[in-house]
Amino acid sequence: MPEFENRIDLTALQARMDAVRDEVKKVILGQDRVINMLLVSILAGGHSLIEGLPGVAKTLTAKLIAKAINSDFKRIQFTPDLMPSDVTGSSILDLKTNEFEFRRGPIFGHIVLIDEINRAPAKTQSSLFECMSERQVTVDGHTYPMANPFVVFATQNPIEHEGTYRLPEAQLDRFLFKIDVLYPEFEQELHILREHHGHKATNKEELVHAVVSADEIVHFQHLAKFIFVHEDILKYIAEVVIQTRTNANLTLGASPRASIAILEASKALAALQGRDFVTPEDVKYVAPATLGHRVQLTPEKEMEGFSTDYIIRQIVESVEIPR
Repeated sequence: MPEFENRIDLTALQARMDAVRDEVKKVILGQDRVINMLLVSILAGGHSLIEGLPGVAKTLTAKLIAKAINSDFKRIQFTPDLMPSDVTGSSILDLKTNEFEFRRGPIFGHIVLIDEINRAPAKTQSSLFECMSERQVTVDGHTYPMANPFVVFATQNPIEHEGTYRLPEAQLDRFLFKIDVLYPEFEQELHILREHHGHKATNKEELVHAVVSADEIVHFQHLAKFIFVHEDILKYIAEVVIQTRTNANLTLGASPRASIAILEASKALAALQGRDFVTPEDVKYVAPATLGHRVQLTPEKEMEGFSTDYIIRQIVESVEIPR
């Protein structure tokens, strides 16, 4: 039987992204899916919202992925008193020229980590709308383009925690993924303890080195756009999204932007695995993280303790897989 050959050469892409994964896993244990989803997010050129309880390495994981990429990394700590200009930048009067000069804020970076995004109020949240969706910032009538690549990783504590603000639906829709970080299992917890004790005084973050450049990431993002998608896969994605709008357990279904998000994420996942075509398994893998934050449960289902992730998985399983 002849060996299948890719129509697109993805050898370098797969090797470099595997190297990034290996660097991060030197420090982060038991979070393979989280790491994988963040790498898919980068390849797809989308932003990720990482939610979990304090202490599960949300911030550290995002930070180490950024460190493994030789790029302009920025971190913003969101607090209740943070102003929009603290994020985007502002115009400052230059006394030498007597003219206003725009000083760029920390949002201008290749990979931007926004820590505890739901600690800031709505006014500051709104400063992210334009830059995340249109990849530009408008200040005093002037528009400034974002860097390329430009990816936002945002962490948040569960909304039940004190001092948090619920993100509006319009902002949630700007995120390609919402990734839930869970507590590790017993064996993983034990492994973490052993590794931590074994390194003793070593700064574990120093173990991670840059293994791919920002220019390479831009090239890989371009390659991922050309991954082949069969017509039946497109119909499969459309059917899954349509089902969210008619499901009796949901009051709010997913928008066409969600369909495009699943498509781009599926292509990026295929590229990450060295394939130049999308399979139904790719769609099933990315659908819960792509749709979970874009739909809303009915009040009855919320009271019964159901999750959007559970309903989305039900929908995905109910739609006939193309053969």
